Amino acid sequence: MKALIIVDVQNDFVPGGALAVRDGDKVVPIINRLQRHFDFIVVTQDWHPADHGSFAANHPGKQPGELIDLHGLQQVLWPVHCVQGSNGAEFHPGLVRDTWKRVFRKGTDRDVDSYSGFFDNGRRGNTGMGEFLKKAGVDSVFVCGLATDYCVKYTVLDAVSLEFDTHLVKDACRAVNLDPADEMKAIKQMQAAGATITTSEEILSRL
Repeated sequence: MKALIIVDVQNDFVPGGALAVRDGDKVVPIINRLQRHFDFIVVTQDWHPADHGSFAANHPGKQPGELIDLHGLQQVLWPVHCVQGSNGAEFHPGLVRDTWKRVFRKGTDRDVDSYSGFFDNGRRGNTGMGEFLKKAGVDSVFVCGLATDYCVKYTVLDAVSLEFDTHLVKDACRAVNLDPADEMKAIKQMQAAGATITTSEEILSRL
């Protein structure tokens, strides 16, 4: 069975949000079209405590974009975003939610960031999404959302490592691009790991 994984399409990641991804809102109608053709849909949601270690504001003298060591892992510092219970952590209001099977929250541990929908960045914690998908009989996943070079990329890489037949829906994602080449580097990395790079049009033409 195939599943659609929607990654972090939240208010803080679209234009006007605290960590806005350029054209991040443009993925919403594409994802909504895709959803009509999937019987199994799961969603990830960044859900940080206000004192999260990835926030530059929690490190005096540091600025967003700087790198630090966070409990043994290299960490990019970000603006405060997707704080638990905030409007920024809510899903984009245009995103259709009628057929979602489950939402998996991540980034809840202040001591480690969590880009992937499956594990935190140190693989110390597990959201349970992999087990949930496998128990449901899912063997093929299609990943979309925000952002290509961070949470989408790591979700794709972990899906491959868990032996799902993994597809990146490229046009249903957008990138942060701290460096302008980051999106292309991420796509090449996902492809090299074994993911199939596809588009929504290619998927819909086959269904």
